[in-house]
Amino acid sequence: MPRYRMTVEYDGSSYVGWQRQENGLSVQEAVETAILSLTAETVSIRAAGRTDSGVHARGQVIHADLSRTWVPYKLRNALNAHLALASQAVSIVDVVEVSDEFDARFSARRRHYLYRIICRPSRLAIEANRAWWVPKPLDHEQMHEAAQQLVGHHDFTTFRSAHCQAKSPMRTLDRLDVSRSGDLIEIRASAQSFLHNQIRSFAGTLKLAGEGRMSVGEVRAALEARDRAACGPVAPPEGLYFMKVDYPGDED
Repeated sequence: MPRYRMTVEYDGSSYVGWQRQENGLSVQEAVETAILSLTAETVSIRAAGRTDSGVHARGQVIHADLSRTWVPYKLRNALNAHLALASQAVSIVDVVEVSDEFDARFSARRRHYLYRIICRPSRLAIEANRAWWVPKPLDHEQMHEAAQQLVGHHDFTTFRSAHCQAKSPMRTLDRLDVSRSGDLIEIRASAQSFLHNQIRSFAGTLKLAGEGRMSVGEVRAALEARDRAACGPVAPPEGLYFMKVDYPGDED
């Protein structure tokens, strides 16, 4: 049974998140329904990671096992046609046939996320549901300095959801950079894996640093407290994007 690795892009605004749920339409259900419509096969796809309601993706990776062999670009185009007919805000960007050893979740060596903040007095129109609007001035350099306190191997209890199902709060954060271009502030995070709400928790805390309400030392102290109460407010989902997943053998 051939296995296909697919890169998926979606606007998460109208979905309950990646994973199938009883309370509404998920991105997973949208893709599985498209596969069913195309192939008449009921498949369960595995993803590199879950995203919450309102979170977007440019490079979510999934794999699916199908009963027949497809030319990858034809499978991509056919699935996109079914997604379009169903008016889904989901696109299959790329399809590659892979070996049975490939697993979208467990083969991943690094995941990359972007959090976007638009810092200006005027409310958002075009970028509504695409970024976190912050009307107050933010010092992105202070945010970046504070972010560096979080890079490395740590107990991230402070920065994970109380509902996080991970067995351990220990993670190695490879990158947490803050940059600015005009009104847009970008927070880029990379690690092999993340805890539930970890990046949105980072973003909310770094916003406080940018406002001058937390010092660099206080951000470090929040990490070392290993206490959810020390975290800033969790940033809203619309600013978060699942950008890319690295796998062994991929070109850098």
